[in-house]
Amino acid sequence: MNRVLVTGGVRCGKSSHAEGLLRGLEGVAYVTPGYPADPTTDAEWAARVARHRLARPADWTTVETVDVAAALREASGPTLVDCVGTWMTRQLDAVGWDTPRPEATALIEERIADLAAAVAAHPGPIVMVTNEVGWGVVSEHASGRLFADLLGRANQALGAVVDDVVLMVAGRAVRL
Repeated sequence: MNRVLVTGGVRCGKSSHAEGLLRGLEGVAYVTPGYPADPTTDAEWAARVARHRLARPADWTTVETVDVAAALREASGPTLVDCVGTWMTRQLDAVGWDTPRPEATALIEERIADLAAAVAAHPGPIVMVTNEVGWGVVSEHASGRLFADLLGRANQALGAVVDDVVLMVAGRAVRL
């Protein structure tokens, strides 16, 4: 296993499976593409993040950053990114959810290409977790459609540079 993309729906076991792929390896960098959890603004989310950290091996390092490509370029050992859907949310936060679609798409597609290049160049094992958003209803909101379109493009770009793609369904892994 060198580069793996783990995908699936909400609460299907993606993160657990991804962590299991790296268990036993020392010095894993766990990259979380978001902002640090703040218990004053979202106590439930902060508690969830704390539980996840406690469940990880003690020698794993958590890296909280929106610039995942840079974090991958800095990491030389085993790395887990959880998750690309959160990364995409942060990209849209940065460009503005109401930015006209062509401009937002162009900016974020550059970032998708940069992320895929960083994954391809990563020297150690890497596991990326992402979401499948295209299996449900098409959003009535332009922002929801933009998110789904861009995350789908990111998933395709990452799928093209990894060695294996795993689809999680009801806690079971299906290798694609």
